[in-house]
Amino acid sequence: MATSSLVVVQLLMVSLLASTFVLSSAAGRTFDKDFDITWGDGRGKILNNGQLLSLSLDQASGSGFQSKDEYLFGKIDMQLKLVSGNSAGTVTAYYLSSQGPTHDEIDFEFLGNLSGDPYTLHTNVFSQGKGNKEQQFHLWFDPTADFHKYSILWNPQRIVFSVDDTPIREFKNSESIGVPFPKNQPMRIYSSLWNADDWATKGGLVKTDWTNAPFTASYQNFNAEACVPSSGDSSCTSGSPSSNKNAWLTQELDSTNQGKMKWVQKNYMIYDYCKDTKRFPEGMPVECATSNLS
Repeated sequence: MATSSLVVVQLLMVSLLASTFVLSSAAGRTFDKDFDITWGDGRGKILNNGQLLSLSLDQASGSGFQSKDEYLFGKIDMQLKLVSGNSAGTVTAYYLSSQGPTHDEIDFEFLGNLSGDPYTLHTNVFSQGKGNKEQQFHLWFDPTADFHKYSILWNPQRIVFSVDDTPIREFKNSESIGVPFPKNQPMRIYSSLWNADDWATKGGLVKTDWTNAPFTASYQNFNAEACVPSSGDSSCTSGSPSSNKNAWLTQELDSTNQGKMKWVQKNYMIYDYCKDTKRFPEGMPVECATSNLS
């Protein structure tokens, strides 16, 4: 399919959402309204009148939460402050996911490390139950010293991972060359803090030091501009998709943001599946030969 035809099809798909989805906006966002603590036996807490959420991990259990709403396309923002000090063995996962064996998923995972060594920021995209599209980064700041914003832009044309509004990765819709793209399954937001010392730090060589427990990660300033399943008449496509209200539906990276992403990838990327020739001896994934990845 020609590129122009693909774009038309994608825009038509967006317009079809109008009768079944409503727009989720930023008004009145609090963690108690938007999320449920789903496990951890009290280790997850909503504080400060719903403005702050914390997860903790000790030797008995970690903890986690999920959004009350499901989303099909959206721009999701969350500020996180990660486990400080010696976080080796811990993983803080923050991601979008549907359910079932053919689930879709868009991942941020933060792999802890020894004091003084950088976290590894792990990203991945799953479609129809298949992932294996990992890129990993170090960050250009200490993610444990303060809150930083981690964002996922997900629209019919692309997925963009951003940190403090700096894009670090773009995964384009390449269905025209046979690459599955998440587009049909609504996803919830999930986050969890858990022990993964069998693999998380230096391939499992460094174990969790439980004398530092409990480990704590904190969350604030959640925002979602997104399509939410609904039987109502409102929609996330009210008006033009290019209007300010719904600009994220067709948002793409301009030249300035493409430059920022290339800077991050040049200086802070530590793994790219599209450059791992040993992993794919029978040939690289088809999208790696396109402009999908910068």
